[in-house]
Amino acid sequence: MENKNDLVSIITPLYNGERFVSTTIDSVLAQTYSYWEMIIVNDGSTDHSAEIVQSYVDKDSRIKLYTQLNAGSAAARNNGIRRAKGRYIAMLDSDDLWDADYLQSQIDFMQSKDASVICAAYRYINEENKEILSPYIPNPIIPVKQMRITNRVGCLTGMYDTEKLGKHFFREELRSLRDDYAFWLELAEEAGNIYGNQSVIASYRVWNSFTGNKFKLVKAQFLFYYKYQQLGLLQSIYNLLYWGLRGIKKFYLTK
Repeated sequence: MENKNDLVSIITPLYNGERFVSTTIDSVLAQTYSYWEMIIVNDGSTDHSAEIVQSYVDKDSRIKLYTQLNAGSAAARNNGIRRAKGRYIAMLDSDDLWDADYLQSQIDFMQSKDASVICAAYRYINEENKEILSPYIPNPIIPVKQMRITNRVGCLTGMYDTEKLGKHFFREELRSLRDDYAFWLELAEEAGNIYGNQSVIASYRVWNSFTGNKFKLVKAQFLFYYKYQQLGLLQSIYNLLYWGLRGIKKFYLTK
C-alpha cells in the first residue's frame, strides 16, 4: 500500500538527451508505485530534449521541467534536489530505465531493512536496448570501508530517506567527475552503511564510447582517492589498482 508520506522525488539531469529521454520517462510512468514526482532539470540542452519533456509535462502533473544554463550534471541534480518535496530521493539519468516494479521493490526493501540509504542490482544495455555483460549485483550490506575503496552504488538505483538524513547535495566543484561517488560515499558515512537490493530492477545504458578518455578517467579516480579522501599515496595507488581490476572484470571478462 502507498503511504501518502512516502512521496518519491526522482531527480533527472538532462543534457541533449532527445534520443532516449522518452523511453526513460515511459519507464517511470509504468511504475506500479504511483506516488512520485519526476523533476527533470534541463542543463542547457541544444537539441529537442526540452520540447519532448514538455509534451509529457502537459499530460502528467507529476512530471516537472526546469531549465538552467549549462553547468553540469552535479549542478542539475542539486537544482532538482532543492526543489524535491518527497521523503525519498532517487536518481535516474535521462538514458537509463527502471523496471515497472522498481519503486515498489525499493520502498519495500528500504522499509524492511529500516534503512536510510539503499541501492539495487541492475543490468547493462547498449544503445539498441539489448542486454550486454552480466548484471551488477551489489553486496547485501555495503559498509563505509568498501565505499572508500570503490563506488558500489549505481546512481540509477540509489535512494535515500530525507527524514533520516536530511537533504544531501552533489559536489559541484568535482565538475561531474566522481561527483556521484562523493555523493554516495558521504551518505554511507552518515548512515553507517548502504543496503543492497539483490533484485535486478533497472537498466544502465552503456554507450559505444563508454571507455572515452581512459587517462582522464584514471586521473580523476586517483585524485578522488588522493585529494578528496586524502588517503595518502600508497593507499590511493592500491585503491586505484583495485578499482581498475574490477573494471576489467566487469567490462572485459564477462559476457
